[in-house]
Amino acid sequence: MVKTVVVTGASGGIGSEIARVFAENGWNVAMMYNNSETEALELEKEIENKGVKTFCKKCDVASIQEVKEFFAEAEKKLGLISALVNNAGVALQKLFTDVTEEEAEKIYDINVRGVFNCTKAVLPGMIREKYGKIVNISSMWGICGASCEVHYSSSKAAVIGYTKALAKEVGPSSVNVNCVCPGVIDTKMNRNLDEDAMNMLKDEIPLMKIGTPRDVAETVYFLCSDKSSYITGQIISVDGGMVI
Repeated sequence: MVKTVVVTGASGGIGSEIARVFAENGWNVAMMYNNSETEALELEKEIENKGVKTFCKKCDVASIQEVKEFFAEAEKKLGLISALVNNAGVALQKLFTDVTEEEAEKIYDINVRGVFNCTKAVLPGMIREKYGKIVNISSMWGICGASCEVHYSSSKAAVIGYTKALAKEVGPSSVNVNCVCPGVIDTKMNRNLDEDAMNMLKDEIPLMKIGTPRDVAETVYFLCSDKSSYITGQIISVDGGMVI
């Protein structure tokens, strides 16, 4: 039976690569995006050309109603959902004292509430089937914190705590819940940095190189595959050894 994965934030650098890896391994892929419609629709066509079924729709993960509608449509079109990758997220680099209430609310709504909403939509089916894989994308800053990224760091730390707790709760139902914490990855988010800044970052990474979206995507896929059936509640860093 062909399995189906839901990837939130699928139009971004990491999200799109996650979708590609699942498609390359024969999975049907439901892709959720919020802002980048052009990129999302292009990705949908690309993945369809790999011979799998797709479903792509705009959805605000902070809206429980939109999320419920998305999952209902995805399941109707692609079948039972076997895996969920909570990848959607927003970042903010700003002094703590300068962050507005609206900016803080947006970060927690997407990075934390969004994870809760999507999990709540998919979990009943996984518990009923006694099978499911949930992978949450956090950040190395969720582990150690980052100056001028207090709200982002704390929201990603919440995802780590959520992963550990939920894994214990749904383990008896044979649902695996894990978390991946990317480090410095070559995405649009980091391409505003000049060469000197990137070289300084490389000097801080034991492997002396910047990570790629594929590095993260392959790890996520492993955690959703049957090869990781005895792994749950784990926080796996994909950061070249930057945070140990």
